[in-house]
Amino acid sequence: MISSIATVTHAEDRSHQPRANISFIQIDNDITLRRSVVHSLDPKGTVLFLHGFPETMYAWKEVSLALADDYEVHAFDWPGFGLSSRPTTDRFSYAPMDYARVLDAYIAKAHIDRSKLTIYATDIGALPALLLGLEKPDIARTIIVGDFAPFDRPHYMYESLQKLKDRRSAAQAREQLNKNRADILENAFRRGLAKEVQFELSARFRSDMARGWSYGTLTTADAFASYYTHFTRDQQYFEANLDKLRTPVKVVWGEKDLYIKKEMGVELAERLRAELSILPDTGHYPHLQKPERTVEEVRASFR
Repeated sequence: MISSIATVTHAEDRSHQPRANISFIQIDNDITLRRSVVHSLDPKGTVLFLHGFPETMYAWKEVSLALADDYEVHAFDWPGFGLSSRPTTDRFSYAPMDYARVLDAYIAKAHIDRSKLTIYATDIGALPALLLGLEKPDIARTIIVGDFAPFDRPHYMYESLQKLKDRRSAAQAREQLNKNRADILENAFRRGLAKEVQFELSARFRSDMARGWSYGTLTTADAFASYYTHFTRDQQYFEANLDKLRTPVKVVWGEKDLYIKKEMGVELAERLRAELSILPDTGHYPHLQKPERTVEEVRASFR
């Protein structure tokens, strides 16, 4: 489904075939991000995709190339994921609020025009985007979010995620995530979906997630668990300040999301008075299962 990033020929360059340019960008003394940028000859705006667990920036490769005729498209690995930096937790907490600061710094250092920016964020990427919107209402023209936990509602969450939120069980849950690495990378994307709507990931994407899992000083599961250490605090802060959010938001959710029930998305959209799209027969990863719908949502945000 998501093919590897290929080297294009000179003939393809002359015909302006889009390609993903992979590089690294330093955010501060502790954080360097691996990123992908797909350039457009005459962009109508910029799109920034933010991935979730256990993904890397390669999750967005297919939709990035599909949008490249009209938009400049960015994606990066969060700290602790892919090949981005993994400072120790005494230097970086991996909290949603810390990720919000990384996002803000990336937009500035990448020289992105915020007035022409759509952010599309899922899973762990979504709350940081909204927290940044609270602080900087003009951070983007639109933020599209989905399949995440904006509020402290553990009963809407998968059992293992509930355990990560509970300090009494968090350490054991973290250990279990690391122990189940192979199962997570193999099965996380198909759980909760009927066989006929399950989808395959490319070997390149799978390999990138596997390579990135244990890259650096802590694993992807360690970073994810550290995110959850501060998750409840940051959820509660967001809910307490929800009425201050001025950045336009759209909510997109998979109807069959096993990890974060669609009721979470319904509540978020109602409280923000935001447009809501519930995608039928779709799980936690709509951008992978139905990439054409993600492309449509992004294009609609610029109209």
